Amino acid sequence: MRMQINEVSERYGLSKDTLRYYERIGLIPSVPRNASGIRNYDQESLNWIEFIKCMRSAGLTIDALIAYATLVQQGDATLNARKQLLIEQRDALMARMAELNESLERLNRKIQRYEDGEMSCVKNL
Repeated sequence: MRMQINEVSERYGLSKDTLRYYERIGLIPSVPRNASGIRNYDQESLNWIEFIKCMRSAGLTIDALIAYATLVQQGDATLNARKQLLIEQRDALMARMAELNESLERLNRKIQRYEDGEMSCVKNL
């Protein structure tokens, strides 16, 4: 499957500028181009975009993704480094999820207090 930037932008909900930026900084390695120089995304490029979207939604920074993409391009000698980077990112995500769960529990308790009629004055923040 080959797709031009307009199709990729629409399919993945990313602006064309974002796609160009990801390519420029090395997150999407070597997007093929047609004879006219127009980007012609292949399946490998699309796989990278899907991976980037997933990892960004998980909270990975652009710097972490650049480091990972760089390691991938260096070949199998970097397998352990890639795994370690992903482990570190997973651990950070798990910590964030724990914080979010704690916040969610607090919100639920607060809402329950309103529903129970316990929140009737300002001092009950």
